Amino acid sequence: MEEVTMIGIDLAKNVFQLHGATAEGQPVFRRKLTRPQFQRFMAAHPACTVAMEACPGAHYWAREMERLGHTVKMISPHYVTPYVKRQKNDAADAEAIAEAATRPHMRFVEPKSADQQSRAVVFRVRQMAI
Repeated sequence: MEEVTMIGIDLAKNVFQLHGATAEGQPVFRRKLTRPQFQRFMAAHPACTVAMEACPGAHYWAREMERLGHTVKMISPHYVTPYVKRQKNDAADAEAIAEAATRPHMRFVEPKSADQQSRAVVFRVRQMAI
C-alpha cells in the first residue's frame, strides 16, 4: 500500500468523508466514517497532512488532529469550489479539498483555539445586542 501524505476531509454532522492521497496526488482510499470511527481512524493513522474546509466545527477538529500529531491545513470553502471535478457530493468535496491543499499558492486559515472561538461568539452576541 502506498504512503498516504494527504487526507482531505469533508466534515458533516454525523458522517465524514475522507480522501487519502499520495504526495503525487494519486488516490489511495475513500472512506465514509462516523464521528467515533473517524476519531479512532485518525488516531491509528501515521502523521500526515490533514486538509478540511474552514467552518466553526473544523477548528475543533483541527485542534484534535494536531493533538494526534497531524499537520492541519484549513481552506476557505470558496477556494475549494473550483477543484470539484464532478457533481457536488461529499466524496467529490473531500477529493477537491485534498487537491486544493496541494496547490503552492493556496491561502490557508489558521485554526482558532477554543478560547478564541468563545470570544468570537461573545463578540457576535454583543454586536447583535447593539
